[in-house]
Amino acid sequence: MDNFLQQKLEERKAENALRALQHYPENLADFFSNDYLSFARSPQHKQAVEQLMASHPNAKNGATGSRLISGNSRFAEELEQHIASFHLAEAALVFNSGYDANVGLLSCIAQRGDTIICDELIHASLIDGARLSLANRYTFAHNNLAALEEKLKQSKGNIFIVTESVFSMDGDTAPLADLCDLAKKYKAHLIVDEAHGLGVFGNKGEGLCQSLNLQNEIFARVYTYGKALGCHGAAVVGSNLLKQYLINFARSFIYTTALPFHALACIWEGYRALEKTENRLLLHENIALFKRLVNGKTLAFLPSDSAIHCMLVPGNEACKNLAERLQKNGFNVKAILSPTVAKGKERLRICIHAHNSKAEIYELSSQLNL
Repeated sequence: MDNFLQQKLEERKAENALRALQHYPENLADFFSNDYLSFARSPQHKQAVEQLMASHPNAKNGATGSRLISGNSRFAEELEQHIASFHLAEAALVFNSGYDANVGLLSCIAQRGDTIICDELIHASLIDGARLSLANRYTFAHNNLAALEEKLKQSKGNIFIVTESVFSMDGDTAPLADLCDLAKKYKAHLIVDEAHGLGVFGNKGEGLCQSLNLQNEIFARVYTYGKALGCHGAAVVGSNLLKQYLINFARSFIYTTALPFHALACIWEGYRALEKTENRLLLHENIALFKRLVNGKTLAFLPSDSAIHCMLVPGNEACKNLAERLQKNGFNVKAILSPTVAKGKERLRICIHAHNSKAEIYELSSQLNL
């Protein structure tokens, strides 16, 4: 077995695609984290979480079991009610992570004889969830409505269309209104992962679906909290019936220890901060400034109105070299390599945040003037 493991690692190394854990210097300008609204680093946010915990002195350090055994609490249920209200839905169910939520939802909702149709660029967690189901699976060309409709014409059983509101490795958005129209036409059920839309789009950071007033047209929305909310966990939002179904059939919910009180408190305070923070304004000011500065400098940027901006640098070696140069010059920017993205579409993934200073943005844009 060791020979097999070594061989596979050597193959990755030969492709200049070997992954390794790294510790990045904290004194570099952050253009690579998902902390778009700067909550994860906020002393005020940390203090609010600590105050909430202090107001629940009997809360345990750990959940002690799954939600269906000893891990449930009144606070968890109140949090889910708050999430549902914020997102204008009947119900919400908290999962331990976005990965757990996507795998749990897709693996149990579609049955043998049903059909799942996924945008080709959806997150790995959605792909894995679809694979674990017994349904027929198709992909359609990224954001290509005609290609999707062709797949819909071939579909049988209950039909599920799966997309992201904001695509994590491109930064562009899905044509949600058109997807809703197609779903209605073919009596399909639309599932939208709002991981990178939450906190960025909407009057209160509700996400792209609500900013377009489409929440009632969508079967299930998944909100993950490790991005703009700066914490951990996720929730599937939809009908009361969907929530009860997931409690009974989503294996990644049933067979795992629940989130501890601290994690739930972080989510609670994250939502409270969304409703009152000025950081969204700072974030969008910084996004607009960055887009203006890089406009015309290079044709390599993918179109994006989100916090994610990707500059194509084909080839793993060339992409890694540019990222390393930027790091030496004071900027944490991540190179996204194949096989995470397709060969020839390697890129620098630049994330804009509320905490980025204007000076940092000006300097980074000048570094990208290749």
